Amino acid sequence: MTHEQVEQIKNNPKYQELVTKRSSFAWTLSVIMLVIYYAFIMIIAFNPEILGAKTGEGVMTVGIPVGIAIIIIAFALTGIYVRRANGEFDELAQQVKDELK
Repeated sequence: MTHEQVEQIKNNPKYQELVTKRSSFAWTLSVIMLVIYYAFIMIIAFNPEILGAKTGEGVMTVGIPVGIAIIIIAFALTGIYVRRANGEFDELAQQVKDELK
């Protein structure tokens, strides 16, 4: 790829739209996950009794399902990103490639 082609891609409005949308979406999902994770850590640090409370007669505490939920949320957010990346973002990338030809 020549320097001229790289500049042509960088100046393409669809490429700029792709970069802006993808970055914004990735940052949004990252912030959501960080807020959830750090809230969990702050509860552990400052009020561990909440997560240590038993859920019934057995040995299960509130912290176990909350921890599992955080893992599931992380997988779900990854799935959301992949779905949008394979749809909208790939479509924009293909439009940029088509315009380059």
